Amino acid sequence: MIIVTGANGKLGRMVAERLLEAVPAEEIGVSVRDVEAARDLGARGVRVRRGDFADPDTLPHAFEGASKVLIVSAGTTGEAAVRSHLAAVAAAAAAGAKRILYTSHMGASPSSRFIPMPDHAATEEALRQSGLPFTSLRNGFYMSSAVELVRGALETGVLAVPEDGPVAWTAHADLADAAVLALTGEVLDGLSPALTGPEVIDMAGIAEILTRLTGRPVRRVVVSDDEYRARLVTHGVPEASADLLVGLFAASRDGDFAPVDPTLADVLGRPVVRVEDYLKSAVTTPR
Repeated sequence: MIIVTGANGKLGRMVAERLLEAVPAEEIGVSVRDVEAARDLGARGVRVRRGDFADPDTLPHAFEGASKVLIVSAGTTGEAAVRSHLAAVAAAAAAGAKRILYTSHMGASPSSRFIPMPDHAATEEALRQSGLPFTSLRNGFYMSSAVELVRGALETGVLAVPEDGPVAWTAHADLADAAVLALTGEVLDGLSPALTGPEVIDMAGIAEILTRLTGRPVRRVVVSDDEYRARLVTHGVPEASADLLVGLFAASRDGDFAPVDPTLADVLGRPVVRVEDYLKSAVTTPR
């Protein structure tokens, strides 16, 4: 039994869907907070059980019979996130899982200025100390995040964000395929190399791509961290989320998301998605 947590989220659902193409449905279980939202998976033969990292008492039933568990990182940050991840690791071990897989990040580091990165580093350390075989999937930065960062620029023609650095943007679909290979095969043991797209592109490069794709100029403007944060809060973004986004740009300036690694393409045995191709399919093209 392969258990996938977070199967109502984007990455977790992709993994579950791809697992259905690789192994019989009765060998797949999903651990989700909202069982109703995963009803379609249940209709296809997947075992659907409620499991909530924040309520560890739900996890033994959700993880029952696990041979491998994919722990999709929590949507929280800080102490709450690490506590949730540790609860999932402990439950997977108690269920008798032979391998734990965890969706980490290429920028995982105790010293990163991007708020989730120390959480990933702490979870990786807990996995090392668990004594269990594990794989930490150090995923590249999601391309879908780039789309969210530039959505306003598609309307205004101005991409006004803080000074940044190059980022190895990576598609969810490629990372989901790699996770399935790790769950069903013998690839990516321990801390994986950075699982990234084939190129690094900064915000100026993104603006150039959007200009080509839309036929409308998108101008990249550098604003200060404080100005960017204030604008976000003024537009209703919670302060914690604004701090997280400011930290993202600070960490990219530090080079946290810059290394490109061939491992993802090598594991998949095919080229991975390029940023321009992803943006072409993700944005509406006004003419």
